[in-house]
Amino acid sequence: MGRIITILSGKGGVGKTTTTINLGAALNSLSKETIIVDLNLKTPDIGVHLGAPIVPVSLNHVLKGRAEIEESVYEHRSGMKIIPSSLTVEDISEGQIKKIPFVIRKIRDFADYIILDSAAGFPDEVFSAIETGDEIIVITNPELPSVTDALKAIKITRNKGKDVKGVIVTRHRNDKYEMPLETIKNMLEVPIIGVIPEDNSIKKAICKKDAVIHISPKSKVAKKYKEIAHKINGTYQKEKGIRRFFSFFK
Repeated sequence: MGRIITILSGKGGVGKTTTTINLGAALNSLSKETIIVDLNLKTPDIGVHLGAPIVPVSLNHVLKGRAEIEESVYEHRSGMKIIPSSLTVEDISEGQIKKIPFVIRKIRDFADYIILDSAAGFPDEVFSAIETGDEIIVITNPELPSVTDALKAIKITRNKGKDVKGVIVTRHRNDKYEMPLETIKNMLEVPIIGVIPEDNSIKKAICKKDAVIHISPKSKVAKKYKEIAHKINGTYQKEKGIRRFFSFFK
C-alpha cells in the first residue's frame, strides 16, 4: 500500500510545486513507483511544469464523475507518473472537493508513493489534501512572513489530527537577512528535513519542462532533493566521519 504525502505551504511562491516534482522524481529514481497529483484545482502548475498543460482527462474530470482516476494518470518521459488538474476556470463544487480523499486512495495500491501538491493558502481543497495525506510536509522560505504562514499551516494540520513529518526550507541563500535555521525550527517546533539552496538550475529545469534532478543531476539542489527522498524512503545514510577525514588527508 502506497504512502500518501501531502506537500503544504501557507502561501504561494515558496517552491511547493518545485519540491513536489523533484521529490517525486527523486523517489522515482530510487526505483519507487511514484505518482504526483496536482491538487491545486484553481491554479494548477504540475502539468505546466512538466510539459502537459492540457490533457484529455484531468483530475477535474474525475471529481466531476466524468472519468475514473486511472484514466487521468500520465507518464512523464522519466518514468514518474502525474495526475494533472485542468487549466479551465470551471468551478469545482464543495461536494466534489470532498471526494478527493476517496478518489486518491483508490490508487494507493498502484504506487509506492503518491505526492500531493496542494493549493497555496487555505482553500477547501487544502483541507481535503490534509485529510488525504498519511504524512504532511510543509514548505517555507527563510523569511518571517513565510515562516509565519507555515506555522498557520502546521497548526491547521494538527487541528485536523495529523502530524507534520517535517519542514523543507527552500530558496536558502545563507545571507544575513534570512531567519537562522535554528530559529525557524524552534518557531515551528517541527524538524527541518531539508534545506534547498537558491539556484538557477531550478529555472533551467522549468524551462526544460522537467525535474532539476534530471536536467542538472550534479547541482546542489538535485543532491538535496535526493537526500530528502532517501530520508523519506528510510535509506538515508550520513557520510562516515572517517571517510571525510581520509578525503581531507588525501
